[in-house]
Amino acid sequence: MSTPRRAARAAGLSIATLLAATAVFWTLTDPEGPTAGPGSLQAWLSKGWRDWSADAWRGGPGEFYNPPIKGHWSPGRMSDSTDPDVSIGDDIPDAGVSDPEPRPVEAVAAALPYHATAPVVGKVFFDSPDGPKVCSGTAVEDPAAPGKSNLVWTAGHCVHKGADGGWFRNVVFVPSYNDEGPSAAGNAEVPLDQVAPFGTWWADWAQTSPQWIAEGTDAGGDGAPFDFAVLHVRPAAGTTSLEETIGTAAPVRFDVRTASALGTTSVWGYPAGKPFDGEGMFSCQDRPSRLSVSKSTPTMYRIGCTMTGGSSGGGWFAPDPDGSMSLISNTSIGSTARTWLAGPPLGEQARKIYRAVSDRFAKAKDAGER
Repeated sequence: MSTPRRAARAAGLSIATLLAATAVFWTLTDPEGPTAGPGSLQAWLSKGWRDWSADAWRGGPGEFYNPPIKGHWSPGRMSDSTDPDVSIGDDIPDAGVSDPEPRPVEAVAAALPYHATAPVVGKVFFDSPDGPKVCSGTAVEDPAAPGKSNLVWTAGHCVHKGADGGWFRNVVFVPSYNDEGPSAAGNAEVPLDQVAPFGTWWADWAQTSPQWIAEGTDAGGDGAPFDFAVLHVRPAAGTTSLEETIGTAAPVRFDVRTASALGTTSVWGYPAGKPFDGEGMFSCQDRPSRLSVSKSTPTMYRIGCTMTGGSSGGGWFAPDPDGSMSLISNTSIGSTARTWLAGPPLGEQARKIYRAVSDRFAKAKDAGER
């Protein structure tokens, strides 16, 4: 089997059909902490975020810092962002429970406009030491804010470098990116409200698994089966939530025990590696099989799919027992031959992270209303 790589994006079926069916602004603190001088935030906004030295690059579980920078994500900068170029090597460790490699499934372009086809799907942009990068993400329900969610599901490696680094910066979510399709003139020549018609949503908090932070690497590592993350985003304007703005949010399931329990699953995102360019939404459908990268970690899901890097973080949707659809994984790794993608199972660790982000902002809202 050829080299697996981390993908970033997904698209192709109608999630609107599949799913069918006052946000709290986190108080910004100075990057140096509560005792920092009055100029610290301004210093960060002007140039501090560009400092990726070991002393400046925070990586602890509670050290995510992401104050908005006005005008930072222009259409041209979004278009120039590249996918995270990571792989797990040419040989997959034989952990004894992997199924045969699935046949490739051609990625299908999503119908336009994307908001009518897959409104919960979007792109996650962020800055890394190697420049602007891009993944995919999914707007998901918030158990503490029914109908008013500001939560986004993506991959851990789209927000945190893993064992070799820290949190990425200037993280935003753009739902239905290029909603009417890519411009022939290129995004640098079109207005922002055409590229991001539902806004650019800055993350005010992010949380990923401790396993990804401790063991995730550019080669996947033992952190790959825990490669998931949850963002809380701040309203692009006013107090209207992300869910209210796009009209829906995806439910998330944490009780799928094995790949064999899943039926046909659809995987969505915005692939950016060749032959794709990251400007369009695509999807694949296949029935997941098993992929083990380590005997000591959970078995991942794998499907045949030709999407490339950029689809990482994109949602995987499978039917519930009642026929409705829920998010059950996200794209994590894939083959450099563009034949398959793999995603982590969402179990108790994923549930804890999801609830922790939800509870964090529910408590902040409750405190503000007292």
